[in-house]
This record gives sequence, C-alpha cells and structure tokens, in this order.
Amino acid sequence: MLIIKEVRTLRERRQFVQLPLKLYKDNPYFCPPLFSDEMAIFGKRNIYNETCETVYYGAWRNEIMVGRIMGIIQKAANAKNGEKRARFGRFDCIDDQEVADGLFAAVECWAKSKGMDTAHGPLGFSDLEREGLLIEGFNCKSTFEEQYNFPYYQKLIEACGYRKEVDWTESQLRVPKDYDGELERLGDFVMKRYKLHIGPAENVNDFINKYADDLFDLIDKSYSQLYGTVPFTDAMKKQMIEGFRFIVDLRFVAVILDENDKMVAFGICFPGIIDAIRHSGGHITPGMLLRFLKLKKHPKVIDLGLVGVDPDYLNRGVSAVFASELMRMLREDGIEYAETNLNLEDNYDILNLWKHFDRLEHKRRRAFVKKLV
Repeated sequence: MLIIKEVRTLRERRQFVQLPLKLYKDNPYFCPPLFSDEMAIFGKRNIYNETCETVYYGAWRNEIMVGRIMGIIQKAANAKNGEKRARFGRFDCIDDQEVADGLFAAVECWAKSKGMDTAHGPLGFSDLEREGLLIEGFNCKSTFEEQYNFPYYQKLIEACGYRKEVDWTESQLRVPKDYDGELERLGDFVMKRYKLHIGPAENVNDFINKYADDLFDLIDKSYSQLYGTVPFTDAMKKQMIEGFRFIVDLRFVAVILDENDKMVAFGICFPGIIDAIRHSGGHITPGMLLRFLKLKKHPKVIDLGLVGVDPDYLNRGVSAVFASELMRMLREDGIEYAETNLNLEDNYDILNLWKHFDRLEHKRRRAFVKKLV
C-alpha cells in the first residue's frame, strides 16, 4: 500500500534527506549535497523562511520511503514577476508512476490551497540552489553545485502533465590545442581601452571585505531578468560569504574594476570537489576534509560558480576580459578543464564567451511547468 504524507518528524526528515543517498549508492556520477545543509532546510534558521512557504512530502510503501518532493512558494520571485507560482524541488523517486503521481498531486493540491495557479521546477529556494532536471549527460559526473538524476525522472514528470519551460546546457571548457594567446591579447586591449584593472586581494577575507557588497549588487543587476532568480536578502549574502570562506581560492577568482574602482564584471570559480564529497555521502568527516583540502590545493577541474557583467558594459567587450582570465586559470598546472555548470540555452551573452575555448556541451537540464487552474 502506498502512503503519501507530509514530512513532520525528525525521523521522517532524516529519511527525506537520506533517500537520494540510497537511490544513488555507488553511482559514480552522483554528488550528494552536504547532509548538514539539507537537514537545515527544516529548521527555524533556514534563511529562506522569510521569503518562502514550504512543504515536504514523502511516499512510503511497506514503511520504506520510495519517493520525496518539496513545494516552495517563493514570494519574492512571485512579487518580482507578478505571478502566482509554486516551485517543486528535491524530487526523487523510484521508477514507479504511481509514486510520482501521488507526490505531484500532493504538492499541486497544497499549491492551489495557497492560491497558486502554476507549478514549475525542479527549482530550489533560489538559483543558488540546485535546479533543473538532467535530461542529457547521464554518464557524466555531476558537480557539487548541481544534482544528478536517473533518466526515468523525465518520463515520470511528463506523465504528471508537465512540459518544458526552459533548458540549461552545461559544457566542459579546455584550452584549444592550437591556442596562440589571442584571447589574452583581446582582454588586454579591452582593459586598456576602458581603463580597467583586476581588483587585487591579499587573501579570501580581504577579498570579501573589499568586494562582497559590490559583488552582490552586480549579481542582482546582471541576473535580475534570468529565469528563477530572486533578489539577495541579507541572510542569503551572509550564508554565501561563509561558503566563500570555505571553498574560494583566489587563483580562480577575477574581479574587474573601472578607473574609479567600481566593479564592472566578476567571475568566481570553485575547485571541483565531487570526489571529496561523494565518498562520505555528504557527511563532513576527517577523511572528507583531507580529500577536500587536497583537491582544493591541486584541483583537476574547476567549476564556474558565478559570472556577472554590468549590463552597461556588455557591448564593450568586457566579458572577453573574464574569458581571458578563465583561460589563464585553465593554464594553471594540473587543471584539465572547467565545468560551466548551468547556462540558459538562450543566454547568448554567456554562451558566446565559450567560442574561444575547446568546448564540449555534455549535459542538458530542464525546468518543467504545469498550469494548475
């Protein structure tokens, strides 16, 4: 007998968080999120409580959890876009349509009871969380920033009445074999023409103190029209800064300033750490920390975390400066390639940057939508 019910107790919350760890046990492509971060979404200190309403459902058969889903009403996003939308996220399920039907029906019923007229996802509380359903690239490793899922998820979701809303692509970027330094010369030309310079920082704390406020302002400005984005709150900024302290390496950061030291563009990459996290199931253990520190010091892959360009500079070639800095990062000893993470398929400003690289588009993700009324 299948039971669908709201997740309420501590035991049920743990089952909710542990389900993907069981579904993807020994899967070499899956990277779990940090277990402590996932458990924190249920608490009163969840930074999104001030802007979101949430609900969590689980599916049990013979007392074993076989599926999960969460519903989110992101009030800041709805206010920004003038919409009445509910998001679904953290959907994981065995290959069973009955289970998927029950989970989506529960979230949709909850959304309609809150006055929502549309459901879409997979999305998190904000675009800083994992988003999109993997529909191509199932034999490629996920990054720490994004989620892996089995191919059958698409079939289950579409059978519940959902259709494509947007796609993202993901690519691997390498230094071309015949690269002759042209991109760096272009970047130097743009820098001189507009009197730009790379913002210095002595260490990560110095970087945060100097640039954090301007960086968040530029993210809000350059990301405001992108799908799924929401304005930063002070709590979101604080959490992101703490994450920076843990993972940012200044070798893989570029801040571009004008002659008045105003930020006009930035790019932040992170060392690829999937192999440190995957073996611990997302738990922070001494072994995981040792693997993490080793990969952070000598990464083979770097993940693009955030890239932003002031809209006033988009048509001035400033994005080429970041691209040239990325090329420099890739030429660091031991770096094999960069993972772009998610690029909206129609975000031509960012996609055009990658023409300078040896690019392999290896993954595609999708957000689905369904009218509820």
